[in-house]
Amino acid sequence: MKQLMFEEDAQFWFETLRLFGHASYGGSDFGEVLAAASTVKPGDYDSWHDAYRGLADRLYAEAADAGPVTARDLLLRASTYYFSSEFFLHGDPADPRVAAAYDRSVECFRRAAVAEPVEIPYEGTVLRGYFYRAPGAGPKPVLLMHNGFDGSAEECHFMGAAGGAERGYHVLTFDGPGQPSAIRHENLVFRPDWEHVVTPVVDFALGLDGVDPDRVALLGISLGGMLAPRAAAFESRLAAVVAVDGVYDAGAAVVGFLPWDRAEIVRRAGAEHDEEFDAMLTAGRQASSTLRWACDHGRYVLGAATDREFVAKYLEYTLEGGIAERITCPALVCEAADDLFFGGEQETEPRRLYAHLNAPKTLLTFTAEEGADAHCHVGAQRLATGRVYDWLDRTLETVRPNG
Repeated sequence: MKQLMFEEDAQFWFETLRLFGHASYGGSDFGEVLAAASTVKPGDYDSWHDAYRGLADRLYAEAADAGPVTARDLLLRASTYYFSSEFFLHGDPADPRVAAAYDRSVECFRRAAVAEPVEIPYEGTVLRGYFYRAPGAGPKPVLLMHNGFDGSAEECHFMGAAGGAERGYHVLTFDGPGQPSAIRHENLVFRPDWEHVVTPVVDFALGLDGVDPDRVALLGISLGGMLAPRAAAFESRLAAVVAVDGVYDAGAAVVGFLPWDRAEIVRRAGAEHDEEFDAMLTAGRQASSTLRWACDHGRYVLGAATDREFVAKYLEYTLEGGIAERITCPALVCEAADDLFFGGEQETEPRRLYAHLNAPKTLLTFTAEEGADAHCHVGAQRLATGRVYDWLDRTLETVRPNG
């Protein structure tokens, strides 16, 4: 789709479109976002924060005197805007605006009471998330759902969780290591061996009342499109896995900015010193709003001291080496026709993942004509949610867990 705002800043436009899309399930209102975005200066992280923090504060104050349904709606939207307001500030995680906005975002979401907060035991601590219970008696399928590099369990509400219960699915969302509640409260950074995250989540889900143990599915969003398939390669109790969107090698999003092949980038990123590489990343940050943001956020969530260390760590997030081939449960790989992060002139990351799967597999491409060609189809979230659940309906009718 044509960029309607921030024509010279693809990252600011994508995040604006992401906010527009959350309107599908009550996470924003189009006019509110448009009005706030109109005050933002391209590339200015402070102006982005001020615009959405101001909007969120207004809705939060209005909710105090609103009726129950109106207050719920106001709080859901305020939750989205608070989270977005601190989105670009992670170059300095100690900035007090980060914790203040994030904590208020979670407060608003929980006060909206659209799902039951849960704590999932994990390696001596907990992973925080939400359980959405489908109405009616009898065992029902459960969709385990997590976000990616920068999204939250709360945001999952607008990207599929809210659509689950009305379709007869229990949905369990969670933040894994590196994701907002885990990094902020437990200082847990991302880990590539995501099966060690998902296995305790499956254990927890199977202990919930009304869950059909033969119909447990896993869905990952964005970087989750690599993490969820990684978990499915080793967790035999999953009956299906969904990658929104599929990622075979997450490092491809960074490799494209650099003039060397992947092996050389791995070698140089891990070196004790490489002034040429460091200078190239500095220049890349100035030229690309996406690389600038990715390095700032990536240092924070991967526990890296420098941009180059972030690149070194991020290159570990891959399904190469036969991992994708290990998956045996049915897999849905979604693809955005104009993906800002994981597209490609020759072969997109979703298609690379799809090509390496030996399991029953489906590739689902979303297009500009549908308003769905952006990364993770943020401009058409209700369309994407419907297609994913329809695939799950067909798949879980016939399959049993792998192994």
